[in-house]
Amino acid sequence: MVVELVCVGTELLLGNIVNTNAAFLARQCAMLGLSMYHQSVVGDNEERLKETIRTALDRSDIVILCGGLGPTQDDLTKETAAAVMGFPLVEDAHSKERIEEYFKNSPFKIITDNNWKQALVPEGCIVIDNHNGTAPGIIMEKDGKSMILLPGPPNELIPMFHQDIFPYLNRLQPETIYSVMVKLCGVGESLVETEILDLIEAQENPTIATYAKTGEVHLRVTARASDEKEARKLVKPMLKELKKRFGSHIYATDEATTLEESIVALLKEKNLTLTTAESCTGGMLSARLTNVSGVSEVFKQGFVAYSNRAKRKLLDVKKNTLKTYGAVSEKTAKEMAKNGAFITGSDICVSITGLAGPDGGTETTPVGLVYIACAYQNELRIRKFHFKGNRQKIRELSTVNALTLLRSCILEKETAGK
Repeated sequence: MVVELVCVGTELLLGNIVNTNAAFLARQCAMLGLSMYHQSVVGDNEERLKETIRTALDRSDIVILCGGLGPTQDDLTKETAAAVMGFPLVEDAHSKERIEEYFKNSPFKIITDNNWKQALVPEGCIVIDNHNGTAPGIIMEKDGKSMILLPGPPNELIPMFHQDIFPYLNRLQPETIYSVMVKLCGVGESLVETEILDLIEAQENPTIATYAKTGEVHLRVTARASDEKEARKLVKPMLKELKKRFGSHIYATDEATTLEESIVALLKEKNLTLTTAESCTGGMLSARLTNVSGVSEVFKQGFVAYSNRAKRKLLDVKKNTLKTYGAVSEKTAKEMAKNGAFITGSDICVSITGLAGPDGGTETTPVGLVYIACAYQNELRIRKFHFKGNRQKIRELSTVNALTLLRSCILEKETAGK
């Protein structure tokens, strides 16, 4: 079945609000196996909204509209959609009671008259209770088409979708959709795509889709079948093939698992302790690691040695090293990692030093030049990078590549020890 999304609100067109609802709804529809070919954003204008809805109905089986269900005059979605579908508005006693109850339990006891328009619904529609606001959701059905109206605030839309709309859409699309997210690090998007081009060209069921993240590549493998057990069976050979092709570059096959979570789990499994020593990332690496619950079992300390003085004082980087080679150098990164591990008594220390810009670059030390080192017991690995992008992007790339280097050091050490 084909679904189309229409987001309503002039504030979206002006960029005053980021349209997070569209991303959420698109992901959910994909999980349901619905095909989405068009998305629209339209302002609070009745004629343009009518035109948009008519176009969507002509080419789609299901139309989802979000926003414009509130009490104010510019909230036109329900009235306009009902007119296009040919349904008169009638008062829903249940919705009126819920609005009264909502205000009774809120700091604002006075119910202004315009709030009662939210209790008007298209005749014969399915009314969806809003447990986090006053505007109910609405489902209209006619001539084999379904139109779903959702409130705009994400804290209202998301719970309503999960509780009521997802099951409704799943009944319309009876096939079961099952997907697995294969997460890779240490390999670029173009290389990944090249390696799986034959799988993409031959895909039918299951399908495979690539998603580029900062320093990572995610592959979603999706199958549709009559039930989940059958869908899982279809996905299994594809997962086996991807593991064969990418090996240790795969750090997770669970969508919820982050790179840092997989690394913390690895450190715990190997009974290893970790220290970080950062310059240009200013604590971004340690922040990602310490965002993982239970990391205190393995994470000893994080140094943020931004200035040369701090590098000398906190990490015993030699004065001559800084003077001869500079703060952004292989030699400095190595000393930061080696000394950080020694000072804290950790098994591993990862260091980052670089130039994030946008100022300060030279011909020999350009903006984006970053050195990342990993000291693991008696071994030391160093990598040199030339990142592109703004300051934030360079820092993020430095952080994720430090995590990737840390992970590969642990895995390679384990392999070498066998």
